[in-house]
Amino acid sequence: MTGIGDFDSLRRAMAENSEEPEGPARNARAEQLLAEAEKLNIPLAVIEALAHQLKVYNYSSEKAKMFVPFARLLRMWDERPEDFDEYEAHSLHWVFKWMTSGMLDQPHIPLASIEKWLGEMEHRYRLAGYSERAVRSAEFSVAAHLGDVERAQRAYSGWLAADRDSMADCHACELHRQGWWQSERGRYAEALQLWRPVLEGEFTCAHEPHSVLASSLAPLLRLGRADDARAHHLRGFRLVRAMESMRGAYADHVEFCALTGNEARALELLAERPAYFTDDGNPRSRLDFMAVVALLMDRLCALGLAGQQVPGPAGRAWTAGELAGHAREEALTLAARFDERNGNAYVSERARARMDQAALAERLPLGVRSVRTPARLPDRQPAAHVPDDTSAAPGLPALLAEARRLSETLRPKAMEAWAAVARAAEADEARGALLTAYDRAEIADHEAMARGPEGAELFERAAVLYAEAGDAGEALAARARGAYVRALAGDVDGALEAVAGLYDRILALYADEGTGVRQTASVLMSRARILMRRVHEAEGEVAAADAGAAEAAAREVLALVDGRAGEDVRLAARRAESLAMLAELAARGGDARAGAELFASAADGFAGAGLPWFAVEYEARLAQLAHHLGDLAGAERALRAALEHGGEHLEPVGRAQLHLQLGEVVGHLGRDEEAAGHALEAAHWADEAGEGPALGAWARHQLGGFLVRQGRWAEAAEVLESALPDVTAETHGDGAVVQTLWWLGDCLSELGEHREAADRRLRAAEIARHWPEQQDHATLAHLAAESLGQAGLPEEADRAYARAGELWSALGNPYGLVRSLRARAWLALRTDDGDGPSAARALMTGAVEACTAAREAAEDDEDRQRLTAELGHTHRQFADLLARAGADDPDEDAVRAALTEALGQARTAVEVFASVGEPALHSRTGAQLAAGWLETDLGRSAEAAAHARAVLAAYADAETGTGTGDAETGDAEEEPVRARRAEAEQLLRVAEGGGED
Repeated sequence: MTGIGDFDSLRRAMAENSEEPEGPARNARAEQLLAEAEKLNIPLAVIEALAHQLKVYNYSSEKAKMFVPFARLLRMWDERPEDFDEYEAHSLHWVFKWMTSGMLDQPHIPLASIEKWLGEMEHRYRLAGYSERAVRSAEFSVAAHLGDVERAQRAYSGWLAADRDSMADCHACELHRQGWWQSERGRYAEALQLWRPVLEGEFTCAHEPHSVLASSLAPLLRLGRADDARAHHLRGFRLVRAMESMRGAYADHVEFCALTGNEARALELLAERPAYFTDDGNPRSRLDFMAVVALLMDRLCALGLAGQQVPGPAGRAWTAGELAGHAREEALTLAARFDERNGNAYVSERARARMDQAALAERLPLGVRSVRTPARLPDRQPAAHVPDDTSAAPGLPALLAEARRLSETLRPKAMEAWAAVARAAEADEARGALLTAYDRAEIADHEAMARGPEGAELFERAAVLYAEAGDAGEALAARARGAYVRALAGDVDGALEAVAGLYDRILALYADEGTGVRQTASVLMSRARILMRRVHEAEGEVAAADAGAAEAAAREVLALVDGRAGEDVRLAARRAESLAMLAELAARGGDARAGAELFASAADGFAGAGLPWFAVEYEARLAQLAHHLGDLAGAERALRAALEHGGEHLEPVGRAQLHLQLGEVVGHLGRDEEAAGHALEAAHWADEAGEGPALGAWARHQLGGFLVRQGRWAEAAEVLESALPDVTAETHGDGAVVQTLWWLGDCLSELGEHREAADRRLRAAEIARHWPEQQDHATLAHLAAESLGQAGLPEEADRAYARAGELWSALGNPYGLVRSLRARAWLALRTDDGDGPSAARALMTGAVEACTAAREAAEDDEDRQRLTAELGHTHRQFADLLARAGADDPDEDAVRAALTEALGQARTAVEVFASVGEPALHSRTGAQLAAGWLETDLGRSAEAAAHARAVLAAYADAETGTGTGDAETGDAEEEPVRARRAEAEQLLRVAEGGGED
C-alpha cells in the first residue's frame, strides 16, 4: 500500500484496479484503497473510493457487498451534497438502478423493502429532474421477476414511452432487456430483431454483446437457426469466459451445449469455473447456474452415464448421478427462498421448467474439441443389435435364410447376420446338428472373411466343407480368398504361389463346366487383388512387370464377367472392381485422365448394381484425380456422390474424410461459408471416430482458416485455439502449426487481444526461422512487432521490427524494410527517452534512403512505380512525425523549425506522388492537404489556400463522375473524393479567415 500519498495517486490506483480482472482480488484492493482514501481527509476522495468499491462489487461474485458502500454514499449525499462533484452526483443517482436489481438478486431482502426502494428511486429522480425511463425500467425488472405479467407489460410500455436521458441505461443494455422480455413471451423473432443492433456491433458496452449473445442461443435454436446459434456460442462464450460477474450468461452457454448434444463441451465449461458452484454473492445467478447443472447431469444420466465422473463443487469427487440430485436440490432450495420472499411459486416453476427441458437439437457440431470428458459419449443412434438370448431370436432356418439373402446381394449387414447364425447354431446343438456341410462351409467362410488376415485357417476349413458338400468351385474360391488374406498379412509371394495352382484348376474346372462363372470370377479376382498388393506396396514407380501382371489379371476378370452379370449383383461387383483396378493402374502410371474415367465407370457400375456404398471409395479417388487435373467441379460432384452413396453405411472416419475433401474443394471455388460447413462436419465425425487429435485437428485447422477468410474472427479464434494443442509437426507438419498460429494471431489482433496475438505470431516466427525460405519468417516477425506495439510494449516491438528489417533486407524486399524502419521511427517517438525524437528522425531518414536506393536500382517499370509511391508515403509520414515531435517542444522557435521541416517533407511527398500520376491521386491530395494545414500552423494563409484550391481542382470533374474510377467501383471511389473535397473546403475557409466549423 505504498504510493497513495495524495488524491492523484489514489485516482491512478483506482484506475489501475478497474483494469484488473473481475474477482475477489480486485474487490480486496478496492477495500484497501478506501482505507487509504479515508486517511487523506478529503471528502471527495472518500466518495470516489466508495463509488469505485461499489462498482467492483457489482461486477463480481460478491455483489451482495455493494449495499454497504451505497448506503454510506447516500448518507453523505443527504448530509453534504456539496462534497460531490458533478460526476459523482450523477454516478450516485446512476447506481440506484444497481441497487434495485441487486435487491431482487438477494432473497433475504423483503419484497416490501424493494418496493419502498423503487419508490425512493422515483422520488429522488423526480427531484433531480430525470426522466421516468430508468424508474419504469427498474419497475419492469421487479414485475418480471415476480411473474406479474400485467404489471411488467405496463412498466415495459412506460419505459419505452419515457424520454431517454442521462440516467437511461446504454442502448445495448436496454435492447438486451427488451429482447429478453420478447423472448420470455415466446416472441423469438421479435427478440432477435431488437437484439440485431447489438449483435452487429452498432451498440456495445462492457457487458454487451456478451449478454445478448448468451440470451440469443435458445431463441435461435427454437427458430431453427442452428448455424447462427453455433456462431453466437463461439463468439459469446469467448467474451464471458474471463468475466466472473457473468455467471448467468455462462449458464446460458452450458445450457446451450446440454440441449444440442454437446454434453462433453458443457462438462468442459463447468470444469473451467469451479467457483460458480459455490459463490453465493448473487443467489439468483447461482440458481440459474445450478438449474443448468441439473439439466446437464440429467442428460448424462439419460445417456447411461450416471456413473461418469464430472466436475462439481470442490471438496469431493462427483458422478453425474450424484451431482444431478445435488444440483436439483440446491436450485429448488434457492428458488424456494425467492418464492417465500415473493409470495408465489413463480421462481420455482421457472427453475423446474429449465431443469426439465427437452433437447433442442439432437446433434449440433460446434467445431471445437472437448478435452476434459473422461469418456466419450455414446453414439446417439446405436447400431441394431442381434440379441445373444437365442430364445428371443428368430429360429436358425430364418437366420440362415436372412444371412444368405444379405450376402447374395452384398448388403452391409451380411457379416453380422452370419455371426448371428453361428451363435444360434452353437447355442442350439440339436438344431446345429441339422446344418448341412454347405451350411457349415458358409458359416466358416464368412467368419474367415470377418477376421481378415487372421482368417486363413478358417478359409481352409470352409474349403474342406465346400468340397464335402460337392461344390469344388466354391472350395477353390475359398482357398483363393485364404491366399488373399496371406497377401494382406504381408506374404505376397506366398499368396501368389498359393493362388497360381488354384487359378489353373478353376480355369480347367470352368472349361469342363464343373463350376460356374461366379466361382471362377472369385478365384480370378482373388488373384488380381494379390497382384494389386504388389502395386500398392511399391515405393515410388511401380515395376513394369508388376503393373503389367496386375493389369492382365484385372482385364481377365473383366473379360470373364462382362456381359454375363445380368441380375447377379456379385458379378456386377466383380466387373466394377476390375475397372477400379485398371483405374488405379492408370493413375499410378501417370495417366490421371484415364484413371479418372475408369474410376467414374467403376463407381457407376456399383451404383447401377444397387451397391452405392461400394462406389464411395472410388468416387473419393475420382475426386482426387479430378482435383489434380484442375477439374474442381468434377471433384465436387464426385465427393457429393460419395457422401450420398455412402449414406448411413459410411463409417465416421470415412464421412470425416469426405467432408474434409469437399470443404477443400468448395473452398478453392471461393465458397468459404459452405467450405466451413464441411470442415465443421469433418471435425465432428473425426471426433466420433476417435480421430480427434489427428484428423479432427486438421479439420479444425481448416475450419478456422475458412472462418478467417469470412472475417468471423471470434469464432475462428475459438476453433483455432481448440485445434492448436493437437496440431503437431509430427502429425500434420510444421507448416500446419505455423499456419494455425498465424491465423490465430490475425484473429486475436482483430479482436484487440494484441499481447496474445504477439505471442502466437512470435511462436510461429520461431518455427519458420528454421525454414530455408525466409519470407514467412520475415512476415511473421513484422506482424509480431505490430502486435507488440499495439500491446503497449515499445521496446519489444522495436526489437521485433529490427529483426524483421534484417530479414527483409536479406530477402531483397525494400517494401518490408522501409515499413519496418518507419514503424520503428514512430515507436522511438513514443518513448520517454529524451533521445526519442532524434532517434525517430534518424530511422525515418533511413527509410527514405532505403526506398530511394531501391527505386534507383529497380529494373522493372512497374516495380519502380510502386517504389516511387512507397517513397511518397515515407515522406508523408516523415512530415507527420516531425510535426508530432515538434508539437511537444516548449521552445516556440524549435516548434516553428520542426513545422517548417515537416512542411518540406509534405511538399516532397506531393511532388513524388505527382510523378506517379493518376494512380496516386488520393495520396497526392492527402499530402497537399497535410501541407496546407502545416502552412496554416505557420501563419501562411495564402499558401494554405493554394493547397486547398489545388485539391479542389484535382477533383473538379468528380461531380460528373469522370476521372475517379469506373461504374463498378464508383461507390468505393466516391468516398475518398467526398472526404478530400470536404477537407479542402474546410482548409480554404480557415485560410481565408472563416475559421473551422
